[in-house]
Amino acid sequence: MAYDPQVQALLDELIASARPSSKSLPLEQGRRSFADLFASLMATAEVAAVEDRTIPGPAGELPMRIYRPALADRLPVTVYFHGGGWVFGDIETHDGACRQLARASGTLVVSVDYRRPPESPFPAPLDDCYAATRWVYEHAAEIGADPARLAVAGDSSGGTLAAATALKARDSGTPPIAFQLLLFPATAAAFSTPSYVEFADDAFLSKDEMLWYWGRYLASPDDARHPYASPLYAESLAGLPPALIITCEYDPLRDDGEQYAARLRAAGVETCVKRYAGMVHGFMLMGRKIDAAQAAFDEAGRALREALSRP
Repeated sequence: MAYDPQVQALLDELIASARPSSKSLPLEQGRRSFADLFASLMATAEVAAVEDRTIPGPAGELPMRIYRPALADRLPVTVYFHGGGWVFGDIETHDGACRQLARASGTLVVSVDYRRPPESPFPAPLDDCYAATRWVYEHAAEIGADPARLAVAGDSSGGTLAAATALKARDSGTPPIAFQLLLFPATAAAFSTPSYVEFADDAFLSKDEMLWYWGRYLASPDDARHPYASPLYAESLAGLPPALIITCEYDPLRDDGEQYAARLRAAGVETCVKRYAGMVHGFMLMGRKIDAAQAAFDEAGRALREALSRP
């Protein structure tokens, strides 16, 4: 295994710190540990304005944070779902990522604080993500967005939610989503792909950790085959929005993203997949240590700009 030198240096630093896995800690302590780790790793960026607000959600008030790259009206808009294995992560942990994406893309970014398992397993997180996306579309004028230029995006488990939101929107007939940006997503509750086998014990994300995450996300083992939980199992991917899928060479989820890209292409969906050599799961959230994170945000920003500038 030949990690990028910056990745290897970060791994050496993490090993020296003897930081425990977040899943090994009591839930709230694990969430704090996850937040502390990414606060130390994630780069940030200045944007024109940030606004916190709540909207009506399926189970009560649903918090969101809006990032404005410019003080302008009718901006293209990206609805963003944070990663963290569904269990960890929130608006705060991904503040830097959303700032970077807003600045790189020129889109208004709406970050959604969806309900998390184990307190609220599938389909609750997806219900919140879909509801937030519908709200953004229906209230676009209220927040200075253009409803005709709407994208969904997410990293890791948030990428799963973005893909599932695009599926649910297609099946429901609304809202019309113009683009999906999937950053190293999990696309199926299956653990036998070549990348899962090769990187089962990867220090940044292991197969054991993914089994733990999926075990908390799914309310029932039967949900593993539901296409809104595992988008790769959807009967058809035809009619979905164009996609950019970013994967990492040393990531058990690499093949999840690349298999999903292959199925999208086979269904006639315009899809670009970019594998970052030497990189590990979540590298885009480690911009203070890994230079390639900025290059990936720049690529994601260009893809959003191009997709959402189309008539």
